[in-house]
Amino acid sequence: MDSILVKGNGPLSGQIPIAGAKNACLALMPATLLSEEPLTLTNAPRLSDIATMTELLQSLGAEVSSLQEGQVQALSSHTIDNHVADYEIVRKMRASNLVLGPMLARLGQAVVSLPGGCAIGARPMDLHIHGLEALGAEIELKDGYLHAKAPRGLKGAVIELGFASVGATENIMMAATLAKGTTVIKNAAREPEIVDLAECLKKMGAQIEGAGSPDITIQGVDRLHGATHPVVTDRIELGTYMLAPVICGGEVELLGGRLDLIGAFVEKLDEAGVDVSETKAGLKVKRRGDRVKAVNVTTEPFPGFPTDLQAQMMALMCTAEGTSVLEEKIFENRFMHAPELIRMGAKIDVQGGLATVTGVDHLKGAPVMATDLRASVSLILAGLAAEGETIVNRVYHLDRGYEQVVRKFSGVGAQIERIKGN
Repeated sequence: MDSILVKGNGPLSGQIPIAGAKNACLALMPATLLSEEPLTLTNAPRLSDIATMTELLQSLGAEVSSLQEGQVQALSSHTIDNHVADYEIVRKMRASNLVLGPMLARLGQAVVSLPGGCAIGARPMDLHIHGLEALGAEIELKDGYLHAKAPRGLKGAVIELGFASVGATENIMMAATLAKGTTVIKNAAREPEIVDLAECLKKMGAQIEGAGSPDITIQGVDRLHGATHPVVTDRIELGTYMLAPVICGGEVELLGGRLDLIGAFVEKLDEAGVDVSETKAGLKVKRRGDRVKAVNVTTEPFPGFPTDLQAQMMALMCTAEGTSVLEEKIFENRFMHAPELIRMGAKIDVQGGLATVTGVDHLKGAPVMATDLRASVSLILAGLAAEGETIVNRVYHLDRGYEQVVRKFSGVGAQIERIKGN
């Protein structure tokens, strides 16, 4: 198994290009199932999850070609000859459940295995099911598979989500594009990935209003056509790499970065003593003093502080001046990186959904183990701030969400290399 070796680092300088958003791309790809005509996605990230979604769509009968080293995904669902999303593919990735809504809308039936993915708490499908049932689908769970059918087609409805779930919002929105009449999703998720999916669906001929607000209205149409769409910048990758010059010193420009994607995160950085400025090509980041100040963080759905940047922020707070409290409100078990950071000399006390971090002068390099995707990159960031060498094991998590990590970090002067395992 591969590992990543990181050495404590001096100041960084240069540019890091930010890829398209994984979570946006994973929702955009199943949108091909809604139309017989081709869908082309540009600015796609090159990640193992994208390859898994490709495999899933191909298993259903879609044609998927990866062009320009994977940055362009050309999809066509002219004929969908299989409506069963198999467990062996779905278990690799949670977003696989996003084929349910589109297949149901276009074929009137779908059988989808319950998903897998990172081990961060129970992320149930009940909101997806509730929403699709409101549109007239009949769904039952048998042998770990959701069997869904809509023999009389889907009909518009008002659906209030108990929680602003991104996946449920995406699934319902896609299904509703081809339903008869009007659908209103209340308490919809507001993430940039939702807005991006809505923009793409609109290019395909869907009638959608209100994406990015708590109420999304979809007027069903008879059919959708093809489109070309650029995937929105990955705000989590953006936030992650913004922390590199904060942890190491220096100044780095993040190409493709946008303030509107990470407003709450930038507010916290400003409070901690970090300057973020807009440039023609993206965002520039540098810290104002030698050490950042401790700040408290509570994770919230968008536009609040993203749960997917909590681990990286914790790594930063380990070397901050003062004590910070990080509260995790989105996923349980999301502090699995804390014991690994403690191995590097961090002072962290975890009580349920609260982690209290007391900043130390220096972290020390150590062998550590990645427990999930975001944790693995937080350990790399901590390694850059530490004295000596840090070896991060189990980096396969990393490959699911970050493309070319070593190249991007080393491009701005970080001492990092990948060590091939057996």
